[in-house]
Amino acid sequence: MKLSIGIVGLPNVGKSTLFKILTKQEVNIANYPFATIDPNVGIVSVPDERLEKLAKSSSSKKIIPAIIEFYDIAGLVKGANKGEGLGNKFLSHIRETNAIIHIVRCFKSAEIIHVEAEVNPLKDLEIINTELILKDLETVEKRLISLGKETKTGEKQKFKDLEILKKINEGLNKNILIANFNKEIIDEPIVRELNFLTAKPQIYLLNGEEEDVDLELKEKIKFLGADYLIINLSAVDINNINELTKKAYEILGLISFLTTGEDETRAWTIKKGMKAPQAAGEIHTDFEKKFIKAEVINWQKLLELGSWSGAKQKGLIRLEGKEYIIQDGDVVIIKHG
Repeated sequence: MKLSIGIVGLPNVGKSTLFKILTKQEVNIANYPFATIDPNVGIVSVPDERLEKLAKSSSSKKIIPAIIEFYDIAGLVKGANKGEGLGNKFLSHIRETNAIIHIVRCFKSAEIIHVEAEVNPLKDLEIINTELILKDLETVEKRLISLGKETKTGEKQKFKDLEILKKINEGLNKNILIANFNKEIIDEPIVRELNFLTAKPQIYLLNGEEEDVDLELKEKIKFLGADYLIINLSAVDINNINELTKKAYEILGLISFLTTGEDETRAWTIKKGMKAPQAAGEIHTDFEKKFIKAEVINWQKLLELGSWSGAKQKGLIRLEGKEYIIQDGDVVIIKHG
């Protein structure tokens, strides 16, 4: 499955710096707002030590890791939802992503301009979330108007959709992010269809050192039901980036299963709790339709036994059916018609 993450925040908080670190691509970083004119899109491999070990065991010709698309979105400012700065255009780019990394500047620096003239992480966080809320309100209000007309057909689902959007509208007007609504509402088809910005999971990347981050900011993020990482982007290392990637998988409820052989060893990203036929569909749509069985073994067990044939001889390859829920680290061969 495709995994894409938008990097958002006010201008000059470290968005393009993070993007450059993640992708090792040269992007336009400058000490002024709106240095990013188009969303830079970078393809980043998900670090996975299992792949190299399995590839060595299988003598694979190539390794294909799972990937994440990172979108470096231009800096938002107060009034972005009304087109301030480069507003509306870039809010629409966020809509296409699965999740958001929300960078909040916590570091102090007289040399780097702050668009709001002062470093106030809590205020900055609220500015961005308010812009996302206001954009979602615009989406809701437009859909409420059209639904009002559609209910005249008498279709029950339209009346249900109308009531759900009224609840969404009421919550947004109270500054409640849709991600904080109850799961039943979030899972409604009308909510998924509208692809709301504030329904997307957020990771708050607090750019600075531990001492730059106060308790009030941490408590605010906790109140929002979100998670955070404290990373000084001016002195970042690979462990920080790996932690960020793992956190992205965690908040999106994702895992990887693996395939391995002489041609390639590969990681496949799926939703946690996905059954074997649907996971097989990630490899090829026909595999889901014509699924018969899956041969399965944990990756560590396979390495211990030395080879697939060795594991099979010892009867340790399991045959799983349509109800089997794929586990993280499963090595799988799909049997299909």
